[in-house]
Amino acid sequence: MPSRRQFLRSALLLGPALALARRPLRSWAGEEWRPAYARLEEKGELAQRVEQAYSIFEECRLCPRQCGVNRLQGETGFCRAPSRAVVYAAHPHLGEEISLVGRHGSGTIFFSNCNLRCVFCQNWPISHEGRGQEISDQDLAGLMLELQRIGCHNINLVTPTHVMPNILQALRIALGQGLRLPLVYNTSGYERLEMVRLLDGIVDIYMPDMKYMDPAQAAKYSAGAADYPEVTKAAIIEMNRQVGVLAVDQDGTALRGLIIRHLVMPNRVAGTREFVRWVAQSLPRSTYVNIMPQYRVEYKAFDYPEIARGITVAEFLEAMAWAEESGLTNLDPKSLAVRDFFLNRSKDKNSSQSLAPPGDLSFRA
Repeated sequence: MPSRRQFLRSALLLGPALALARRPLRSWAGEEWRPAYARLEEKGELAQRVEQAYSIFEECRLCPRQCGVNRLQGETGFCRAPSRAVVYAAHPHLGEEISLVGRHGSGTIFFSNCNLRCVFCQNWPISHEGRGQEISDQDLAGLMLELQRIGCHNINLVTPTHVMPNILQALRIALGQGLRLPLVYNTSGYERLEMVRLLDGIVDIYMPDMKYMDPAQAAKYSAGAADYPEVTKAAIIEMNRQVGVLAVDQDGTALRGLIIRHLVMPNRVAGTREFVRWVAQSLPRSTYVNIMPQYRVEYKAFDYPEIARGITVAEFLEAMAWAEESGLTNLDPKSLAVRDFFLNRSKDKNSSQSLAPPGDLSFRA
C-alpha cells in the first residue's frame, strides 16, 4: 500500500518544479472573480451543506438509483462505492473543452465507480471495476490544492455524484488553505434534482452529459436507467438556473456557467435531433453545447450490434446540421473544426466512411 505522499505524487504524475505563480482571476469586464463556494462560506452556509450531504450516506439517496444503503456502515449500493472517495488519477487535462484547458490544463480528478455504468463506457476499468485508491477528505483537499499550485485553471471533478459529500468536505478544507479555482462538476447527468439544489452556490461550472433522449435506449445501455432522459433534463434545467450561460475571463478561460456534452452514437441511438431541439426549446440558445464525435467501441458495446461500430462521417455531419438548424449558437469549437474538416473531405470521399478525426479529441483520461 503506497503512502499518502507516494499516492499524491503518483496520482498527479508531477514534480514540485511545475509550480506556477498565479494572478487573481478576473471576469471579462476586468472585475476580480471569486468562486461561488467562497461566497457561501462567508455566509456561514457551506459547513451546513457539508453536514447535510454527509447525512445522506446513512441511507444513500445521492443519485436517482436511491439504493438506501448505509455507506457509513460499509454497505454498498449500485455504484459499489465506499464512504470514502476512491480516486484513480488527478492531473492537468489538455483534452477537455478549450475554455477549460486554457494554457495550463484543467485540474482533473477521476473518481472511481459510477451510478450509471454504460455498456460502452470508455473508462470502464475506473467506472465499472472501481480501480483506484481510497483517500481521506483531507487528502482529496490536498489534490485540489496541488492542482492549483501547478497552474491548473479549475478543479474538474469527473464522475462526482456518488462522492459528492466527500467533495464538499474536501472543498471546505481546501478553501481554508487557499483554494480559489472554479469548481467543475463533470457528470453523466444522472442526478437527483434535490442533490443539484444542494449544490446551489457551490458549483461554478456544471458539465453534464445528455446521453439519450429515449428511455428505452437509456435502459438498454445504462443498466436499466429508463428514467435517465426525464431525470437529466430536470437536472440540467436546474443547473442552468444556478449558473447560466458560460462566462469566461479575459483570456477566454471558463469561470462560471453550463456546458452540455452529447456523444453522437451509431444509428441515432443517442437521439441527437431530439436533444438539440430540447436544448433550443428549454434553455438559452447560447448555451454551450459540445456535440462530440469520439464514440468508439469499448467494453461491452461489442455485444450490441447497433453500437458495435464507430460513427460515420455522415452521422456526425447530420448531428451538427441538426444543432445549427435548431438555432444553437454556442457550439464547441473543436466540434465545429471537425465538422469543417469532414465537410471539405467529403467533397472527395464517400461520407459513409467511419469517422476518425485528426488529432487527439479524447475528453477522458
